[in-house]
Amino acid sequence: MSIIGIESLVYGVEEKDFADSLRFFEDFGLPLLKVSEGLATFRLSEGSHVYIRKLDDPWFLPSKQIGTGVRECIWGVDSQESLDDLLADLRRDHEVHVDADGTARFVAAFGQPIGLKVWRKLPVHTAPTPFNSPGNINRVNQVRKWIRRAIPTSIHHVVWAFPDVNQVLDFYRDRLGFRLAEIQIGAGVYARASGAPDHHNIFIADASNHALGFDGSISFHHANYGVEDIDELMVGKNYMERRGWPKSSWGMGRHRISSGAFLYLKCPAGGEAEYGADIDVLDDRWVPHIWEAFFASNIFIHDMPVFLQDEVQWDVGYCEPDARYPEASASVSDCEGLELKPAVRMA
Repeated sequence: MSIIGIESLVYGVEEKDFADSLRFFEDFGLPLLKVSEGLATFRLSEGSHVYIRKLDDPWFLPSKQIGTGVRECIWGVDSQESLDDLLADLRRDHEVHVDADGTARFVAAFGQPIGLKVWRKLPVHTAPTPFNSPGNINRVNQVRKWIRRAIPTSIHHVVWAFPDVNQVLDFYRDRLGFRLAEIQIGAGVYARASGAPDHHNIFIADASNHALGFDGSISFHHANYGVEDIDELMVGKNYMERRGWPKSSWGMGRHRISSGAFLYLKCPAGGEAEYGADIDVLDDRWVPHIWEAFFASNIFIHDMPVFLQDEVQWDVGYCEPDARYPEASASVSDCEGLELKPAVRMA
């Protein structure tokens, strides 16, 4: 059985924010498919969808999530056989609802609605401009590509904060077949679907991390939408500012975990929408890492928040695929009791 990525993200918004949310995602570059009363549908090149619904829409299953944002993720499954296998296991202790289009939906024990659907993910073709550097010439008599705006082609990952990170990790790993990619002490864990090449498809954030604005409850933080390269990411930034949307609070940066270039924009549908580019690709040979939180956060960032302004300690180690999230006060070297491989300190 194999989950291959995010088929749909379903946002729940306040009625007063519905029109602004629609306009935001159109400016952000998501291709609008249709709009009806209380429902807007976007479809990306890979065949994934983004839906905007009013928060009081009876379509939504009961949830412990607080606030607006992505209220449900529909995970794409590679075949009906795989979906049947997943549902046979889930029905042992979950009430599963099957929509008319074949989407199976349920509420996990920790209070999050989750969906599963057979999905044919479409290939996406990109052609980033070759990159020149001193002594490494890849582009001769050729200017860089000029583009007018960003048009994301894929949904890379989605992020919520949860009070009990390990409860959620255990469910996604043991019941849905996700693979642990990284542990960021004090921040959360990164996991990818077993049939996806992405570095991670979900970040299970620690709801006790006040630096990211969490208050201990289940809440949505952001979704990452993939663009071709840094040029498209920055063109998107400029376009959004010209359209009157607030500037990013951090500006462009590059994470050390996942290597991804990023730009977060505050979204009227809830949380933030992230342009992402040049993210690591993993397979089952990958050995998960465990990171000191600030070291993991970024290689560089344009507008440093206060909590990142001091020089960080370079500290990262390896951990087993079945490792669990440690106490936030732990250090990488403290985690040997979790059967982690010896820490590696880089200097």
